[in-house]
Amino acid sequence: MTVRLPPAFPSNRPPALPPTFPLPTVPLEDAVRTQFRLLECVAAHFEGPQLFEADAGVVPDLGRPRTTARVEAVLADHFGSEDAALVQGAGTGAIRAALQAALSPGDPLLIHRAPVYRSTATTLRGLAARTTEADFNDRTALREALESGAFGWAYVQHSRQRLGDSYDPGEVLAACRAAGVRTVVDDNYAVMRVPASGVELGADASCFSLFKLHGPEGVGAVVGARDLIARVRADNYSGGGQVQGHQALDALRALTHVPVMWALQSRVGDEIARRLAAGEVPGVAEVRIANTQDRCLLVRLDRPVARELPAVAARHGAAPYPVGANSRYEIAPLVYRMSASTLEDAPGLADWTVRINPMRAGADLVIGILRRSLRELSQRGPQHGNATPDEPES
Repeated sequence: MTVRLPPAFPSNRPPALPPTFPLPTVPLEDAVRTQFRLLECVAAHFEGPQLFEADAGVVPDLGRPRTTARVEAVLADHFGSEDAALVQGAGTGAIRAALQAALSPGDPLLIHRAPVYRSTATTLRGLAARTTEADFNDRTALREALESGAFGWAYVQHSRQRLGDSYDPGEVLAACRAAGVRTVVDDNYAVMRVPASGVELGADASCFSLFKLHGPEGVGAVVGARDLIARVRADNYSGGGQVQGHQALDALRALTHVPVMWALQSRVGDEIARRLAAGEVPGVAEVRIANTQDRCLLVRLDRPVARELPAVAARHGAAPYPVGANSRYEIAPLVYRMSASTLEDAPGLADWTVRINPMRAGADLVIGILRRSLRELSQRGPQHGNATPDEPES
């Protein structure tokens, strides 16, 4: 997939960052309790030796490995849902599986008025969904769309699609439920970072990538209503499409430390934002915390060098690009361009703003990398045109 960035000619007038409305995070002590609760669910569905064993194949009467079925039961139990299904294709595969189970070709689907994440747009196009937009930030517009009676399903992205998005996902889901409209939620970048996922807030399905939760490549989950999960399984009848037992166990093991890891990461992000806002790094003009895909810091610079900064920061120890947005591979802090969907909505940010995610690092390392990188750029001056427009969106 090709990402089309705005032309590499900097604007001489830096745009101010808009106000952002970050999603709530989970305090560390609450994250510890979440981890302990997850292990209680594990103990309820696994006997001790089964945690060291994994099967494979299409087991009769199950249609999937026994180990996979046990992990699915753990997820359903933990999130308080009727059922859960593991799928291939990570978060994109989970969204596709849920929407395919919910919709027939040409069915109407209510979505937020905002640039759609590109892999989701591909899914909607492939399903021939007839989408109608309503501004979820506007309660009146949302209510009018729901009261029209035109929709059986709505699709809600938990993380922000636009920098200025302010809607409460729980309120959106409650309005849909009151109108008799069922909901599929993209919980990527949000599940286990926010206090409650979509299905915990009343959605019919939460879809998310377990790869983004330190699990193995390509594994996703759909957690939700029994009838929807049954259709997901019926569609995924092929043996080659199953998440095998060893993959399921690998994902479960990784999941056990994610709540604490993300609570620490959120706390570090808050510290970095405070220190940058206090002027600790010359060259930083403005900073915001935002859920632009993953929870990160938006850092506006005082010179239009945002296109050059990621490559320079990589030489000082930052990750040069994302792998899975908080995957097991990503330990170094990420200094990177804005996402393609964000730039589609706010193209003027391309030359002036980067996003930073501390990943597993502390605030001192992130600030040190940023300070050294900006100093190097100030010494040699900007050299525009070094953007890499063919990098994938993440």
